Amino acid sequence: MESISVGILGLGTVGSGVVKVIENHQDKLFHQIGCPVEIKKALVKEVNKTRDVEVDLSLLTQNPNDVLLDPEIDIVVEVMGSVEETRGYLVQALEQKKHVVTANKDLMAVHGPELLSIAEKNQCDLFYEASVAGGIPILRGLKDGLASDRITKIMGIVNGTTNFILTKMSKEGRSYDDVLSEAQQLGFAEADPTADVGGLDSARKMAILSTLGFSMNIDLDDVQVEGITEVTEEDLQYAEQFGYTMKLIGNAHRQGTKVEVNVEPTLLVNTHPLSSVDDEYNAVYVYGEAVGETMFYGPGAGSLPTATAVVSDMVGVMRNMRLGVNGNSSVIPEFPKQLKGKEEIYSKHFLRLHVEDEVGVLSSITSTFSKNGASFEKVLQNPLPSEKRAEIVLITHQVSLENFEKILSELNDLTAVHGIKSTYRVEGGKS
Repeated sequence: MESISVGILGLGTVGSGVVKVIENHQDKLFHQIGCPVEIKKALVKEVNKTRDVEVDLSLLTQNPNDVLLDPEIDIVVEVMGSVEETRGYLVQALEQKKHVVTANKDLMAVHGPELLSIAEKNQCDLFYEASVAGGIPILRGLKDGLASDRITKIMGIVNGTTNFILTKMSKEGRSYDDVLSEAQQLGFAEADPTADVGGLDSARKMAILSTLGFSMNIDLDDVQVEGITEVTEEDLQYAEQFGYTMKLIGNAHRQGTKVEVNVEPTLLVNTHPLSSVDDEYNAVYVYGEAVGETMFYGPGAGSLPTATAVVSDMVGVMRNMRLGVNGNSSVIPEFPKQLKGKEEIYSKHFLRLHVEDEVGVLSSITSTFSKNGASFEKVLQNPLPSEKRAEIVLITHQVSLENFEKILSELNDLTAVHGIKSTYRVEGGKS
């Protein structure tokens, strides 16, 4: 094999990074696979646009077929984003017997099982390490490094935008809107940050991680999602007072044959390794029955970290090409999907509510918890500045989600309760 030819769909931030890594690491790539790697064609929207990397204009095209139908292109690298249009391109590439490397988490969360099936049918590789956590090799870690273990829990910070916002709010005492504006100015947040701050970006990644980690087809709709838009400075101050740090956590947990997958703002005890992961960094904590606890940490986004993951996947494809074993790497999920019911999902909860500041109120709240099988780990009561009201902040012991929702409903019905201000999942601390 004289050389391996690559076609790129998209030449934005990540695509430019891929070109840089391929050009700057030719000696490393040659050592890894035994032949040169060349970029033959790149699909772009505008040929004459100024880019972060110099590319010969003859390599650029606005016609996707110049990449998808070129018989000399061995590998198609997809870094253009979007879902439905891109799905069509990748189906076409795979049916043309081209191997595919993608960084598209949205696509893989929605159409991953279908595309992997098409790849296997055509004896092609479809690798997608860069779709989750940028430069952190978490998918390869689950697929290869922990392949012999039985994963019981995957828990992580998988969105740099929300982690940056919560870090700044916690450490600098600033408002959500103020920090979001800074994140947009620094390029950590999109002009429309809804997918990030609403938790959807993290949910897509958790669907991918849990499908791979639990060998079970977890769909995006199976992930319970809550974002950070309602988090207040008061919530973060109370969290700190109780010895916790708030992070937007993706949590996938398997017990027996059943799983739960969710994304929500979570209070982590300050001694938890994830509580010290700050700013735009990502980290994923994996629990295995044999290995115990492991953590993968690093930059979750950015041109070169993500491009490094893309090119590492390309190396995997190229090695398979040299060995003649392409199309044999995907593993069909082993187990049927079984999701936990609310009565089977247990956790601790943080709760902040405003009440009448009078005798017997705390007793009635305690009674509501007690009859639903819940008790308190910590309780704090502070008077509010006006209207003879008080703020009660508490952390529960473990309680089922079903019972906790009953508690919230019954608290809303108490005349002495004037409003439930916030509630969050809690991880760590006393059981």
